[in-house]
Formats: sequence, structure tokens, C-alpha cells
Amino acid sequence: MSASREKKTRQDLAGSGWTDPKTVREAKQRKEAHRTNVLYGIIGVVFLLVAIAAIVWQTNIIPKSVTAATVNGEKYTAAEVNFYYENYYQNFLNNTYSYLSLIGLDTGSSLKEQTISSTAVSMLSAMGITGAEEGQAWYDFFVDRALEQLSGVQAMNEAAEAEGFTWSDEMQTDLDDALDSLSTTASSYGYSEQQYLNLIYGSTMTRGIYEEQTRRSILASAYLQAYQDSLTYTTDELEAAYAEDPTAYDVVDCEYVRVSGSVPTTDEDGNEVEVTEEMETEAMATAESTANAILAAYESGTSLEDAAAEYSDTAAYTSSDSYGYNTTTLGSWMYDDARQSGDTAVLEDTDGSAYYVAVFNSRGRYDYNTVNVRHILIQPEATELSEDDEGYEADVEAKDAAAEQRAQEILAEWEAGDATEESFAELANEYSQDPGSNTNGGLYEQVYQGYMVTEFNDWCFDPARQPGDTGIIHNDSTGYHVMYFVGYDKPYWEIQVTNTLVNDAVDSFYAEKTEGYTAEQSSWGMQFVG
Repeated sequence: MSASREKKTRQDLAGSGWTDPKTVREAKQRKEAHRTNVLYGIIGVVFLLVAIAAIVWQTNIIPKSVTAATVNGEKYTAAEVNFYYENYYQNFLNNTYSYLSLIGLDTGSSLKEQTISSTAVSMLSAMGITGAEEGQAWYDFFVDRALEQLSGVQAMNEAAEAEGFTWSDEMQTDLDDALDSLSTTASSYGYSEQQYLNLIYGSTMTRGIYEEQTRRSILASAYLQAYQDSLTYTTDELEAAYAEDPTAYDVVDCEYVRVSGSVPTTDEDGNEVEVTEEMETEAMATAESTANAILAAYESGTSLEDAAAEYSDTAAYTSSDSYGYNTTTLGSWMYDDARQSGDTAVLEDTDGSAYYVAVFNSRGRYDYNTVNVRHILIQPEATELSEDDEGYEADVEAKDAAAEQRAQEILAEWEAGDATEESFAELANEYSQDPGSNTNGGLYEQVYQGYMVTEFNDWCFDPARQPGDTGIIHNDSTGYHVMYFVGYDKPYWEIQVTNTLVNDAVDSFYAEKTEGYTAEQSSWGMQFVG
């Protein structure tokens, strides 16, 4: 058959629905080749996407850029939120370190799986830490506090900008110090800055983010401080504020004895005792009888302390010249406006567990003047010996003597120089080991009684103390203090009232400026926080 004939035949057969096997085979081969090419192309794209995703994940591009929270239209990445989260969390741990087990916080376990107990809520409230809720995850508590701080910083920054409160040289110094501290601290632990930032704030943190958020925080703090510094009050305004609530500032000079009316829950052998209502009633009746006997002895001329000593098993004596107002039975009685010097009473405690024998002497505010003082602290070097080592006590005594000698040398250096307050301040900045005052000339202002250690306090409040007085005092815990008495300041009650007014004003100012600044969380971005 000729070629042309063969072709015509194929065409005819094709038109009838028949398919040449050769044609089918070739078409199939072409189709499989195409499918293979497409498959390899898809696999190549998938591998490329996986590789890109791995690179993106390792470089933290997502958590560094994805939005975790939004405040008034301003977006914050997970890394930026982490700055506030970790700062709050670390500060919280530092302030509550001794109580972590009591509040049930395990730093070695996931914070998302630990909930806050009612005990923790009460303890945190007593420490001035608010916002915790029973049953709330610890992680959510820290997130909420972090976002509150972040929102507050933004509000303060925007308010500062609106009022023309600009960045200052002093703020720049604070920022430079913070960055220098970062570098120094990282180096001291053998880390680079970036390694240290990652260690503290997580892998999302960069120096740029740290610097920017530190800058914003410094500006917010400076703006709020500037408002606080602008607040002043006249004596008449302070008197009026005191008169509105004298119990908030008055203290009572008194004596009292607490006589327990509790029933022991164990016997002399340590066995548990089932306490009945009759036993409780009898114990309280005995406590009342004891309290009346103590009061009778006092009124007959025996001191209250000696009268209480006769019943030391259940009675405890207390003397106070600064008893503060409270809503207990004893507190309410002490602060009754009708109370007169010499008043006495037997009072049942609010919870029905004891009786008090109360003696009222006087009530009043702190009219004494606070003081301003400079000091230079010299601490003995720590011994490298243990208490069991031979020569331990001698080494401690030698180091203590060396510290005392150094304090005397510094005072002598001051006396040989200009012997002025300014020259004392210069020496304090140079020599003092007190981090709280060795950058401001050793100055403490408006010091009130009981604020400093006993020896420091007694030297400052010696009735014979005069401006310009100097001396050296020693405290076993702190070391040697070279003292310079600057002079007397405002009465302490005025300081107390001023602090209350300032705190209330600043709280109101802050609430006004931050109103409406609420953070909206992004679930995708927030998973990279903490």
C-alpha cells in the first residue's frame, strides 16, 4: 500500500472513531512528560517556599514585623510589645522574689498554664500591685500590665508633643546612660549587646527597638515628672487638706494589751483537740476577766506593762507613739474625737478572738521639722573567710577598722579644704559608696524620723543639731557615715499632706491623658509575645 493510501486510510478510520495505537502511545508519552515537568515544577516551588519560610523564621522577620497590638491606630510589633512585657515581668519578679512560692508563681513553668489564686490576689493587693484576678492566667496578667504601660507611654508621648514638650539634653543623657549600661552589663556577663538583648527580651529584640522604646519611655516619664514638679501648695491649702481628713495624718501615743481568747487546737502532748462552741465561749469569758484584772491593776498604780506580765501566757503588751488609724475596734476607739488623755477601756476585738486593755495618752500630727543632710558612706570590705575559718573575727575587725580610718581621712580632707557644703558634696560624689546619693553630693532631703537607720536618725534629730555640723556615725549593717547637716526643712505633716495632694493630682492628670488609650490585641502577633 502506498504512503498516500495509508494516510487516507488512517484518516477514514479516524473519522469512524478508530484510534491508531501508535498515535495513542505517542500522545500518552507526551502527556506523561508534561505531567512530570509540572510535578517537578511544583516540587521545586514548594521547596523554595519552605526554604524561604525557614529563613524568615530564623531571622524573626515575622515577629519583628507582624502587628501584635494597636493603640489609637498606632501599631506595635511583637518585638515592641515584648519590650514592655519583659520589663514588667522582670520588675515584678525583682519586687516579689521572696513571695513567689506563696503567690503560686513558678518561673520554670509556662505562665499560660498557671492561674492566679485568691491568695495571690490578696497578697499582691497588699503590696500595691493591682489588676490581678482570681482564675486569670499569669501570662494574661503580665500581658495586660505590659499593654497598659505601652498605652500610657504612647499617651504621654502624644500629649507631650501636643504641648510642645520636647526632647532635652537631660533626657538624652538618660538615654545615653541606659545604652551605656546595656553595653556594660552585657560585657560584664560575657555577651554581646545583641546576645544580651535576646537573653532578656527574647530573639525578636534588636538594639534599634530597645533604643526607640527606651527613648519613648524616658520622654513619657519626663513629661509626667515635669507636671508633678509644677505642683505647689500654700500653707493654707495644706491646712485645709489636713482638716478634711485628719485621721489620715494623725498618730496616737498609747499603750495596750491584747489578751487572747482563742482556744488551743492541740493539748500538751501535741494531740489535736476538737474545739467546741462552749470552749470558745469559755475562753473569751476568761480573756475578758483577765483584761479587767489587768485594767484594775493599772488603775491601782501598777504600770500596764507589769500588769500584763502577770498573765504572759495570753497577754501581750505594746507601747506606741505612732499608732495609725484603722477600722478595728481598738483603732476606732483610739481615734474617737471624744477621746481624752488618760482614757482607758476594755474592748472586744472585731473578730471576737481577743480583748484589749487600752490606754490613750494623746493624738496629733507630726509637727516636727524634717531635715536635709549629706553623707559619705564607707563600707568595710567583705571578708573572704568563712565564720568557721581561723582568723575570721580578726579579719572582719581589721576591715572594719580600715573603713573607719578611711571615713576619718575623708572628714579630715574636707576640714583641710574649703570646708563648705559644696566641697563636702564633691567628696561625696567621689568617695561615697551609697548608690542612692553618690551622684547628687550625698544629699537626702526632707528626711523624717525613722526613715534612716537608728544611728543616722539619732544624729540628724539630736535637739542640739545645727546647720554645718559634721561627724562620723557607725551602723553595723551599713558601715561608716561621714555626716554633714544641711539644715531643717518643712514640718513632716506638711510633707505628708503635700505627697497626698501631689499623688492625687498626678493620678488625675495621668487618667485624663490616657483616657481612651486601650490596646487591641492581634491573636496572630501576640503569640510571639512572652
